[in-house]
Amino acid sequence: MNSHALNVLEYRDALDLVARFASSALGADAVRALEPSADLGWIEPELSRVEEMRTFLGGDTGWGLPPIPDVREAVRRLRIEGSVLEAGQLRDLGVLLASSRSTRRALLANGGAERFPLLALMAGGLVEAAQDEAQIARAIGEDGNVRDEASPTLYRLRREIRTVRGRLVERLAGYMSSLPDHYRVADASVTVRDGRYVIPVRREGRGEVGGIVHDESATGATLFVEPPLAIEAMNRLRELEAEEAREVLRILRELTDRLRPLQPALLASLDALVAVDALYARARYALRVDGRRPAMLPAGTEHYEVVYGRHPILLARNAEVVPFDLRMDQRERTLLISGPNTGGKTVLLKAIGLVSLLAQSGIVPPVGEGTKLPVFREVFADIGDEQSIEASLSTFSAHLKNLREALEGADWESLVLTDEAGSGTDPVEGGALAASVLVELTRRSCFTVATTHLGQLKLLATQERGIINASLQFDAERLVPTYRLVKGVPGRSYGLAIARRLGLPQNVLETAESTLPQGERDIGRLLLELEAKEQRLDEEQLRVQRLTAETERMQAQLHERERALAQREKDAERRARQQARDLLLKAREEVEAAIGELRAQAEQGATDEAARAARRRVEEAARRQRERAPDQRRARSGSAAPATPRRAAPELAAGVRVRIESLGRTGTVVEVRDGKAMVEAGSLRLQLPSDDLTPLAAGDQEPKQRKPQAGYFVHTVEARPEVDLRGMRVDEVETALGRAVDDAILAGLPSFRIIHGKGTGALRAHVRDLLKADRRIITARPGELFEGGTGVTVVEFA
Repeated sequence: MNSHALNVLEYRDALDLVARFASSALGADAVRALEPSADLGWIEPELSRVEEMRTFLGGDTGWGLPPIPDVREAVRRLRIEGSVLEAGQLRDLGVLLASSRSTRRALLANGGAERFPLLALMAGGLVEAAQDEAQIARAIGEDGNVRDEASPTLYRLRREIRTVRGRLVERLAGYMSSLPDHYRVADASVTVRDGRYVIPVRREGRGEVGGIVHDESATGATLFVEPPLAIEAMNRLRELEAEEAREVLRILRELTDRLRPLQPALLASLDALVAVDALYARARYALRVDGRRPAMLPAGTEHYEVVYGRHPILLARNAEVVPFDLRMDQRERTLLISGPNTGGKTVLLKAIGLVSLLAQSGIVPPVGEGTKLPVFREVFADIGDEQSIEASLSTFSAHLKNLREALEGADWESLVLTDEAGSGTDPVEGGALAASVLVELTRRSCFTVATTHLGQLKLLATQERGIINASLQFDAERLVPTYRLVKGVPGRSYGLAIARRLGLPQNVLETAESTLPQGERDIGRLLLELEAKEQRLDEEQLRVQRLTAETERMQAQLHERERALAQREKDAERRARQQARDLLLKAREEVEAAIGELRAQAEQGATDEAARAARRRVEEAARRQRERAPDQRRARSGSAAPATPRRAAPELAAGVRVRIESLGRTGTVVEVRDGKAMVEAGSLRLQLPSDDLTPLAAGDQEPKQRKPQAGYFVHTVEARPEVDLRGMRVDEVETALGRAVDDAILAGLPSFRIIHGKGTGALRAHVRDLLKADRRIITARPGELFEGGTGVTVVEFA
């Protein structure tokens, strides 16, 4: 990749931003060492690994990469047979083993091999040596020194050393305090010289103290003397320290030899951890800038699309960055951006270059979902003022040097970025040269992005196929940039407008305007009108977007209210059904009690007056039922499925057969008066409201009845030991089951079998809910295998 382009696009600065997210210096160095690649076979897996790590980190695991010590020298020394590592190096290798183990387990935990296959592949290079790790931790402390507990011998030696040293210092201090005042040094204490304990003594006391002089002060007035009484103890201390050093060396050699066979695995683990750290930094950067993995296209693809792109370096400075969207379709090869100074053209140019360079380095750039980037095999850039006195280059010469490199090396797989094309020399000649270069690059199918102020270059889009105008919007009223990229419309320079705002004399401005060619003035007015219309369109789009968002919000609220209302209606209907069922059962019990009383009186030969009194009680029970559940039938019919069309029933009149809904019986109308009907049911005559009666068509079947016996009513039943509810609707089940249970009880059956089938179990559950509410039933159990199993419920009556 062209080094000059990497330099002017500030590629290394962008890498440094990513490297800051690494957890170790080695990982940061690995990020800084990245280079843009043109190999799609390398780029795609790298971006996939970043995406996996991003997903892994975003899973609320709270995981952070453990420390990665720089053990390259220690690992290299392990290869040398007989070498002994220092305690600090062994400690760092222990840290490496611990980090390798914990990272491997974290990446492979909870099905990580299936969820994160690329990370699992990296985890395969991490070694686990728990015993060696534990041995190092027991022998070497975090401070990098050998622990006392590393061996029993070392523990004994160090304890004895501390004892001898303490006694020696105590004896020397006592001896020093016993010296005459004219031999002692004020505020002196026992000290060490050449590894031996000494006391400071005035020079004139040298003969009195005796012993060995190890040092003297800068003035020579004080001598540091090891008295004779300390020599033997000091010799013993030196012997113990030598034994300690030999024991420490033995421990270090033993640990080194223990790790030597692991040298290749340690080296591989170090490399793997550094690679994971570099990946960790790139994933954290992608999360920080909310970058989305771009789709990488093969080199030479004539399609380029950036969604919500931002300049990486500006973004890191916490500046207010205006994102840009740019789409280049087939045969659109050159984008010519014009507009005023400070409008953001150069920043946009660098952002376009950095987005591609970072993506081709395996880094997710700050772009949005839907970004598609072709791979560029080479990038050329001519940006900024690169004049150089040492190289005898003027600004124009520097531009020409960069353009020459581009013309020599650029092809259809290259990206060319040029800032202020045609500047630095005579505008006419510079414009002609820039136009020629842009046309040549376009005809080579290079992807070229150029910025310019020259009006003649803006006309290239109408003359050469593949060149597209663009501009960065500028607020003409406030004369401030908006930094919004608009494709297809050239921009104005606003030079005279800015000069007027900065206070240049009016006569100077008028003279300048009068000298402008008429074509330039016409183009300026046209561009001003286009920008005004574009601004109004943008405002209208924002208004429509706000209205659309508000409409969607209101629709969502309306849907939620409709759902809540439907749920409330459903709950209310369920409660009403339950209440109706409870009332029906209670009323049925009252009617049955009255009928039972009537039967008992009939068996005992009751008088007609007693029969009439019993009949009145039956009527009263029916009336209470109607008063308690006036909408019982409506609740049932409201939820029932449409009934099968039946033959038209006759009007309610004398002689018409009817069904008494509150009693579940049939009878014949005797008389109809004032909304009520006198109905004869067996030996009973009941006065009932018309809405409790349903006329029966001539072909409707009626319950079979025995001939009534004189003086009392007898309800004839067909005593069947079971009822089959399979295939019925919910409302049909409730009616059929109630009548079947009534008949079974009236027939005096001790038990009853209800066939509901297995199916999904919904019908069985509904039947058992109905049975629980019926107090006449004492037990309800699933059928035995010979009775039908779970497809049957057997009940016993009280």
